[in-house]
Amino acid sequence: MSAAALQAVEAAHVVPNYARQPVAFVRGAGSRLWDDEGHEYLDFLTGIGVLNVGHCHPRVVAAIREQAGTLLHVSNLFYTEPAMRLAERLAERSLGGKVMFSNSGAEAIEGALKLARKNRRGGEIVTVHGGFHGRTYGALSATPQESKQAPFAPLVPGFVAVPPTAEALDAAIGEQTAAVVLEVVQGESGVHPLPLDALRAARAACDEHGAALVFDEIQTGMGRTGSLFAYEQIGVVPDAMTLAKSLGGGLPIGALVTGPALADVFQPGDHGSTFAGGPTVAAAANAALDVLDDPELLARVGELGARLAAALRDVPGIAEVRQRGLMVGFDLDAGGAPALARRALLEQRLVLNATGPDTVRMLPALVVTEAECDDALARLTALLR
Repeated sequence: MSAAALQAVEAAHVVPNYARQPVAFVRGAGSRLWDDEGHEYLDFLTGIGVLNVGHCHPRVVAAIREQAGTLLHVSNLFYTEPAMRLAERLAERSLGGKVMFSNSGAEAIEGALKLARKNRRGGEIVTVHGGFHGRTYGALSATPQESKQAPFAPLVPGFVAVPPTAEALDAAIGEQTAAVVLEVVQGESGVHPLPLDALRAARAACDEHGAALVFDEIQTGMGRTGSLFAYEQIGVVPDAMTLAKSLGGGLPIGALVTGPALADVFQPGDHGSTFAGGPTVAAAANAALDVLDDPELLARVGELGARLAAALRDVPGIAEVRQRGLMVGFDLDAGGAPALARRALLEQRLVLNATGPDTVRMLPALVVTEAECDDALARLTALLR
């Protein structure tokens, strides 16, 4: 079906909760997409940071095909090798505790909130302004953005939002705190790294008062910032972290990964999901992890990201650039980020997205080439002349 035909179907039959662009994609490979008319696009959004290994990576596709032809689903009432293997790899590669799978990042956050509340009954959850953790009720309650929360009030009680500063976090965390939930780099607000002193203060206050420090690595995890997990670069280790987006190489899977102290808080019946960690998505995640767990690739992510950010700073019309690995945000002198993202798509066939009126975000595949980065810069510069 053409993009126009799909728009007609949407208007008649789909709940209007997305503001879609008027393009229908039908194929992808690496950093490239093709629409229904055969036009080729350079993808610097990758499904909002889902395709860190690129579109249709051969190892991921092969794993999906093999597993889909063997066993699709049996539920978590039984064992499957792909899920157990993935849990072992994630735990051993990160916090050394245990893993609980989910179907999405929001569900992983919900699991983290329940875990913290069971560990400290009735405790508060501390978050910071500018954070985004999802749209289900617990995750939304942890997302202190008025435009997202107000239409759905009343929200879950017991959430406290403070500025992302060392002083504010230290003052907010106490004996009443069950958990502090933070992004190492705030993605949806425009790629804003949290100050290191704030992260350190949160860790120290959680240690002092027995609260759990939870890092939301849904967007920063799986190599996006140049290490497998962003916390590895800052010297602050959380008690738990949430993963999703690129974990499944393109298929939907999330995870709550704990350190040893929280590994056995949940007991059978405390939490669950019919589909979570199913064999096909777990097989895809294992294949994606095979690609990403490569020091040379991750080192290249840091180098390419720094090179891309430096070049963006020389583009006329760009006011500020923020970057961690291949997670890049930039502000426009004159605003108009949503219009720029739309023009980039329709005029230059470059896929970006606006995270606000002034800010554009780039999340290219981690396998992107230098030539593709240069191509994206040329297309963007042509729009800003």
